[in-house]
Amino acid sequence: MTSDSVVIIGGGQSGLAGAFAVRDAGMRPVLLEAGDRTVGSWPNYYDSLTLFSPARYSGFPGAPFPGEQDRYPTRDEVVSYLDKLAAGLDAEVHLNTRATAVESSARRFVVRTAGGEEFPAAGVICASGSFSRPYVPQIPGDFTGQILHVAQYRDPQQYAGQRVVVVGAGNSAIQVGYELAALAKVTLAVRRPVQFVPQIRGGRDMHYWLHALRLDLLPPSILSRLVRGTLVFDTGIYGDALKSGLLDQRPMFSRFDGDQVVWADGSHEHVDTVIMATGYRPNLPYLEGLGALDDTGLPLHKRGISLTHPGLAYLGLEFQRSFSSNTLRGVSRDAQYVAKALASAGR
Repeated sequence: MTSDSVVIIGGGQSGLAGAFAVRDAGMRPVLLEAGDRTVGSWPNYYDSLTLFSPARYSGFPGAPFPGEQDRYPTRDEVVSYLDKLAAGLDAEVHLNTRATAVESSARRFVVRTAGGEEFPAAGVICASGSFSRPYVPQIPGDFTGQILHVAQYRDPQQYAGQRVVVVGAGNSAIQVGYELAALAKVTLAVRRPVQFVPQIRGGRDMHYWLHALRLDLLPPSILSRLVRGTLVFDTGIYGDALKSGLLDQRPMFSRFDGDQVVWADGSHEHVDTVIMATGYRPNLPYLEGLGALDDTGLPLHKRGISLTHPGLAYLGLEFQRSFSSNTLRGVSRDAQYVAKALASAGR
């Protein structure tokens, strides 16, 4: 460890992006990854997961995604891509190393681990993601069927013939609901109707237009005034599934009643499985004693820079600086911004 070391907690896409950016900013990245590979949570997502952005818009700067550029990479292709990125990273990497606490004194930090190690640093980037902290809303009543979060879902076979309700109106809810509908009776339970955006417009993928018109860079404050809810990119198959009745959406049910859900109109219906595609929350337990989080466990930050501790930063937060902040295509921009801020703070 050197005086200009920056400890990066988490070795997935955000951690790798942070390590490259820290190195390019003239500092030394030290990467701590709780697992045995620097691929983050990608291997744990459902089997059929594909990116909604084409390969040409899904790579890191200077490291284009391999293969045909207009295809939508699969989960396993992303895992392979991250493996290769990590192989080319000139950084101190510690696998099977789980951060348990971050301490700060006189603008310096010490990161402690479950194995009793201590990593002193001039700065810390929290890039531990959110997959291990799925959000499940509290719903009145008791349910005797099966409830799971989409983080636990893998493939549709075990739900064949069931009555399934998927809670959510985002990309995961649509993708999982659509594939389940081939084997089960599926309803999307939504707070507001699904908002589809054509995947292809003017013969080009929508990500071309997001890039060309710089819409991907819009700050969350502007984006929230333009868009309410989550946008779902659709080639037409998802919208057609709703129109044909293969998949339907209803206003969110109000409560559980044994093996039934009670819909907003008061009707009761038997349901076998409820899948919560309700998002995630940042997983930052190692900051709980630092005073860097609010009462709900969310980081106090502006554009990824801590509001409480100079030298502390974040990567991979949803809408951290833009619409694409927690995506493969967007996290490197945030990483460069954060690394420059840390380098400036250390001068």
